[in-house]
Amino acid sequence: MIGWRENWMLTTQPSFIAPMSLRKQLSDILPSLLPGNPADSIKGTELIRLTRLQLTGNYSDASLRYHFSIMSCDPASPIAKVEKGQGYYRRSAPLPALSGAQELLALTQGRLDDLTYADSDMVDGAMLRIRKFRAVVTRYFEINGRFPFAFRQAFGKDSPVSNLWKYPEIVLVDWETGGSPDEEMSLDETMLAFKQRLGIAPFRLHAARLRIQPSLQTYREDFFQTLAVSMWAQGGELIYAAPIEDEALADGLRRLSATFGVGVTSFGLTEEALEDLPRPANILNAHPRETEAIMARLEFNRISAPKSRPHLDWAALTSMRNESEEAEKLVQWLTRCIDLRRAEGFKED
Repeated sequence: MIGWRENWMLTTQPSFIAPMSLRKQLSDILPSLLPGNPADSIKGTELIRLTRLQLTGNYSDASLRYHFSIMSCDPASPIAKVEKGQGYYRRSAPLPALSGAQELLALTQGRLDDLTYADSDMVDGAMLRIRKFRAVVTRYFEINGRFPFAFRQAFGKDSPVSNLWKYPEIVLVDWETGGSPDEEMSLDETMLAFKQRLGIAPFRLHAARLRIQPSLQTYREDFFQTLAVSMWAQGGELIYAAPIEDEALADGLRRLSATFGVGVTSFGLTEEALEDLPRPANILNAHPRETEAIMARLEFNRISAPKSRPHLDWAALTSMRNESEEAEKLVQWLTRCIDLRRAEGFKED
């Protein structure tokens, strides 16, 4: 039992608030200071100067340089160091844990032992190839008049495995008036008003599942996951990195596509081709000539075209919005484009 003196001391002494650690401060400050493109990396001296303008506490240059170096080795931190040089840039978003784990499991054709005892360098290399492919897909559709929206939170490390059958990795938005997110596209107001009165969306939404390596052992799971995550949308697309060279595999995918309407595409990128590509951040921020050179490496092959349904499943989309912040962001983005009468690429707030 606490006596009156002890109680008085507890209620009258000022509470102690622990200062925010340097690493926590840097994690909050650095994303807004670092360039997204490694080619525009910022030198350590300049980064220290800019960081001090927002930093609370008196830290030496040596301490800041040490933290930059340590954090740049942590894949979960926002700062990355250029491979050859002394500059720093903003690390691209990490591959969602759930999606990445399934991809690695598929690469071992479902053999858990192979994944458990895999060399860490092998796993890191595989994850980097996956991230590169996602960057290539994003950039490819951006420059070809389609507007990608990525789901990431749905595949976090604490997310249920069932999300793999519920959410797509990417939603591709096709505004029927054409255009590209590189050049803001004005919507046809007359057609927009006409379709709104008829209850028809002025866009098509296709939900896409991305996979690296197609195989006879895993293609059915890949296909039916794509079908499952696209039931609310107007169509589904299964997109592979590697070429589909096995005739039996291609025939199997075509038969499934003919029955269920999911499109199947290969970008023709072998494992070696993915390894030769720049890092994901470089791909996403490449200049036009660099982007053209990257796209020239693709051997795009449409195995089967998707069959687009005329309407969204509004009840299923409403259910997704109630369960997913990202689905809500998707709807808000589309609504904003319609209100502005202009299609534009999604930008995270």
